[in-house]
Amino acid sequence: MVISHSCSPGTKLEWFLPLLILVAATQVHGYSPSGFLSIDCGLTNSSTYNDADTNLTYVSDSGFVESGKSYDILSQYMKEASNEQEKTLRSFPDGQRNCYTLPSRSGKKYLIRTTFSYGNYDGLNSSENGSPFLFGLHIGANFWTMVNLTNWNPTDTIYKEVLTIAPDKFISVCLLNFGSGTPFISTLDMRSMDDAIFPFLNSSVSASFFSRQRFGEVNEYITRYPTDSLDRFWEAAQRYKFPWLNLTTNQKVYSVPGNDNFQVPLAMLQKASTIQSNFSWLNITVRAGANMNGESLQLLPIFHFAELEKTNTTRTFEIYSDDDLVIEAFSLPYLQATSMYRRDKYVNKSRTTFTLRKTNSSGIPPLISAYEVYSLVRIVNLTADSNDVDYMNEIKKYYNLVRNWNGDPCSPIEYSWKGLTCDYADGKQNPRIIRVDLSTSGLIGGLHLSFMKMESLEHFDLRNNQLDGPIANSILQRVKAGQLELRLEGNPICSKVKDRYCGNKNSTPTVLIAVIVPVVFILLLVLVCILWRFCWKGKSGVQEDYSIYEEETPLHIDIRRFTYAQLRLITNNFQSVIGKGGFGTVYHGILENNDEVAVKVLVETSIAESKDFLPEVQTLSKVHHKNLVALVGYCQNKKCLALVYDFMPRGNLQQLLRGGYDSSLNWEERLHIALDAAQGLEYLHESCTPSIVHRDVKTPNILLDKNLVAKISDFGLSRAFNAAHTHISTVAAGTLGYLDPEYHATFQLTVKTDVYSFGVVLLEIVTGQPPVFMDPQTIHLPNWVRQKIAKGSIHDVVDKKLLDQYDASHLQTVIDLAMNCLENASIDRPSMTEVVSVLKVCLPASTERQSATSTPRKKNIMDAEIPRQFQLMISGATTTSYEGSSFQSGYTGGVSEISHISGR
Repeated sequence: MVISHSCSPGTKLEWFLPLLILVAATQVHGYSPSGFLSIDCGLTNSSTYNDADTNLTYVSDSGFVESGKSYDILSQYMKEASNEQEKTLRSFPDGQRNCYTLPSRSGKKYLIRTTFSYGNYDGLNSSENGSPFLFGLHIGANFWTMVNLTNWNPTDTIYKEVLTIAPDKFISVCLLNFGSGTPFISTLDMRSMDDAIFPFLNSSVSASFFSRQRFGEVNEYITRYPTDSLDRFWEAAQRYKFPWLNLTTNQKVYSVPGNDNFQVPLAMLQKASTIQSNFSWLNITVRAGANMNGESLQLLPIFHFAELEKTNTTRTFEIYSDDDLVIEAFSLPYLQATSMYRRDKYVNKSRTTFTLRKTNSSGIPPLISAYEVYSLVRIVNLTADSNDVDYMNEIKKYYNLVRNWNGDPCSPIEYSWKGLTCDYADGKQNPRIIRVDLSTSGLIGGLHLSFMKMESLEHFDLRNNQLDGPIANSILQRVKAGQLELRLEGNPICSKVKDRYCGNKNSTPTVLIAVIVPVVFILLLVLVCILWRFCWKGKSGVQEDYSIYEEETPLHIDIRRFTYAQLRLITNNFQSVIGKGGFGTVYHGILENNDEVAVKVLVETSIAESKDFLPEVQTLSKVHHKNLVALVGYCQNKKCLALVYDFMPRGNLQQLLRGGYDSSLNWEERLHIALDAAQGLEYLHESCTPSIVHRDVKTPNILLDKNLVAKISDFGLSRAFNAAHTHISTVAAGTLGYLDPEYHATFQLTVKTDVYSFGVVLLEIVTGQPPVFMDPQTIHLPNWVRQKIAKGSIHDVVDKKLLDQYDASHLQTVIDLAMNCLENASIDRPSMTEVVSVLKVCLPASTERQSATSTPRKKNIMDAEIPRQFQLMISGATTTSYEGSSFQSGYTGGVSEISHISGR
């Protein structure tokens, strides 16, 4: 079935009216319902056309976006395109955020859909070369979802949908560049909806499509417009084999007036699926695909039913999410549309099984007609005042400004328009633009009327342009009243006007005095400070005595507290530097009993921002494991914060792999080190309460004692998070080459972030190569390994220092394990417990190692092709796996049809 797209128009009303005229002119040939906008992104032909399958009218996106470049997919993929929209696209190689602007009615509900058909348009083979290929989407000023095309067939199409309420007279759909592939878009559709539909939507909650399926015997894989008046995409569940039974009726299914909150097509409700009467329940297993961050989802399932069998017994059943009751027992009236959902019951899991289970009083098993599942999108960033946006767009158009002003001018703050400052003081109001800096911007002519209309404007900088027109009296009155600061120096208009906003000569001495006096004072103050420090050092001959800054209240923990004076003593006045990092310098030290220690002293900037230091010390004092560097003590001084660790005499793993210490490591030593490090991370993830995410797993943070026992260091820089929460949102402490690509999309760190980094470490152990290197161009180690193996064999990636002294089968196991850890979607990565189990199998047999039997789930070869987020399975009377069963452990069934489209 065809996938159609539409890209939306701009913010100005004058852009929208020609579009309505244009669409109306095409009604003779095609039909687009009121409130439908369908845009073929990248279409260079300005004429419209009608889609062959839906007869909907498609237009070019040229009037709805100001940036990007139009492309056709490569010619060899043209024949495989199922519609005209898949043949063209718009690519955005420049800028972090590029936006389409859709005209809307404030408070109106809309379905917005985007599709992405890569077709190797740029010749870079970006979807198949193994490198991360992902970018993000914003709905308005809020993050909507991620588009992940990594390891994707270039002929496939991904689609994304969101249900949202327009905050104003336009909605922005923005593509975000994460630095992992160039964002592009093939189509953009906008469909208006009735006010009563999807009642859980509001100004602070939108809903992103997760999956939508219909049951019964269906001829088309995708059902959409005109069957569905809203043009939703319904995938066919295709449950055609035992024990599934499909029901059909020609009689009309009716809906209760005033209770049609989801407007499921009645033609779809004339079909349903049930199971053989000796079964008591049916299961629907849902899981996040590669295009979802499964660990941050809030899923809202909606189930649709119509009883098609007129029997003497009642069909009564309940709905569970795993073992949690979601919908209490209910019965289905004959031929009446029924939709069930709980707006107060969200599923906070990346994978769950919905069970439709008949009650004891029911004589027949449950049935289902269709279901929808949405992921909630929280609307937290308010859009800028629409009048301010209109004024700025008018100014941009009038002066022909070439600026990447895309999306909302004020939100989110990291994407705000350059040259503007917004006021976010009142969270209940839309941000207002209070400062405009267009100095040296090539402005010519007079002051545009929009400048006068911006009531919120407080500062207006137009210096060094070619403005020669008059200044409106309304602006002059605001300047005189002190409500507006105006700067016009360097413009021809100032040759006619003598006032302070033109740098009036009479005010120059005052300005010079106001500027020069403070500067001279500061310079003198700095000079005095330098002379004082020089004289003080000359007299004392020693550094400042930090001993007077000791904190009086100690922590009540079972590790030693060092004073600053003691640190100076054991480090010999901080003479021997053994390492440096972003948080400070590490010194070698010797305690009174001759034990060697490493003293990490935080830099002053870290001290100023070290609110987490004392809680971290308290946490670390309770963390003890043979594969974690032990914390010996701490220093709590207002001028010096420090952590004292056991000293690791063999350095770090990076040094050993690069030949920095002793001789090269043999294969067994490398495996032992990998296992040690994995066990340390497993302890942090599984045995600590709450769990601890390291955040910066890398070879320099894996230290070796004298017996080459590996110990994880720098986990003190981690942040503990409560097990009740599914993720933490914070700044990553990650390092280039090790950081989880999913973090770029979601900015959320989880235990699976450490697993990804450990996958890179495993490849370093095998290859001896750094995580990022030149070959001859910059390349990420996982991609280098994939390319080497694709062109030759696994032996081509092994570190030459091993001299072929390794077990080939174990080598394959370790590389497979590393690649599992490096899956783009965190849900597909193993846990550290599973990693430990696999590594134990690769080492010489022992009592402990022989007990390691579990292995991480190896991704099925078909996973990358599965076009659905949902896989259905039957259970209840037998352990046999049927068509459509989950790929998860215990089920061996497969998906019966592979399609070119995907909602993942």
